[in-house]
Amino acid sequence: GEGFIPDHRMGYAMSRYRFLTLDCYGTLIDWRAGIAEHLGSILRRHGVDPAPEALLRIYVEEEHRLESGPYRRYREILAESARAVASRFAVRISDEEAWAFADSLPGWPPFPDTVDGLKALGGMGFRRVILSNVDRDLLAETIRRHGLEVDGAVTAEDTRTYKPNPRHWLAFCSRYTVRREEVLHIAQSLLHDIRPAIRLQLDCVWLNRYREPIPEDVRPTPMFYDLDALAGWLLTS
Repeated sequence: GEGFIPDHRMGYAMSRYRFLTLDCYGTLIDWRAGIAEHLGSILRRHGVDPAPEALLRIYVEEEHRLESGPYRRYREILAESARAVASRFAVRISDEEAWAFADSLPGWPPFPDTVDGLKALGGMGFRRVILSNVDRDLLAETIRRHGLEVDGAVTAEDTRTYKPNPRHWLAFCSRYTVRREEVLHIAQSLLHDIRPAIRLQLDCVWLNRYREPIPEDVRPTPMFYDLDALAGWLLTS
């Protein structure tokens, strides 16, 4: 990683931000690894072994298509995305396999810096609130299983919408009665998080977990590769 995790004994960050809103899957949890392992293993049982990059690209297309339609719980989105991806590889998976993929979500691995990074940010005095395209129970189990230290959450089940729809941010601001300038949004997805946050005129940080090229339309948004470097920046921001 880059930077360092500041010791909370160093005191509170001298920052104008009070709240850090964070995406979860892709930002705190390595969702690419989860998809590659769990959906990939289902496809391999049916004789198909796509490259992880191809599997991910098709999965993102299908999930976004489903999230753009009428609201359905994320567990259903996960299962239906698995069926849709399989069909694009000319495979038909069972309902049991589709639901098993959905149930696997809380077991997807956190990034190596996530647990300690969240603790460090809390020790610096920030309130950490997850904004996630997920069901409440799936997020609660993810937090419990991995010991993620957070102060609250707004889910798709709460808003009945999926990011990039702005309702996650609107619900957060309403629930916590916070001024826009006191909030920093942190996320990996340009589609679901960074671009809509910019449109809402929110300060945001692109946590570029997968070291993607930096598009011109998100400059000059600060970018870091891990929470360690972000924490170091927050000490001086």
